[in-house]
Amino acid sequence: MEKHEASRYVKRTQKDYTMSFKLQIVQEIERGNLSTTEATKKYGIQCRKTVVEWLRKFGNFDWENQTPFNMSKSPEQKIIELEAKVKLLEKQKNFLEQQAFVADKKAIIFDMMIDIAEKEYQIDIRKNSSPEQSTILKNNKNKQ
Repeated sequence: MEKHEASRYVKRTQKDYTMSFKLQIVQEIERGNLSTTEATKKYGIQCRKTVVEWLRKFGNFDWENQTPFNMSKSPEQKIIELEAKVKLLEKQKNFLEQQAFVADKKAIIFDMMIDIAEKEYQIDIRKNSSPEQSTILKNNKNKQ
């Protein structure tokens, strides 16, 4: 008897779910831990549409402007998307080139600092291994 009552359909409204519960489910879905269907099964939510509505209201993604998967894009839309990707890649390339330039300059400055320190304090800071040592090291690495 008890099993039959537990499986009975209970109509719920949005007020039955707390805000923290809704936000928890939205976070789990956005992190990729659950799909909307999995969330409905796991938490006993009766309709997948309810979860989708929570995603629209409380989620970080722009669900309103999402293009449906089965809808093909026009050539103009594809061109606009590709142009945006090109701009983004150009920005990333420029940023990385700037970082490489700065890294090269730092390496030159560090080398100059080491040269100055070696001259002023008359000590060898860089390790200068003799040719004999380098061949011994190579042989040891090959044996391992």
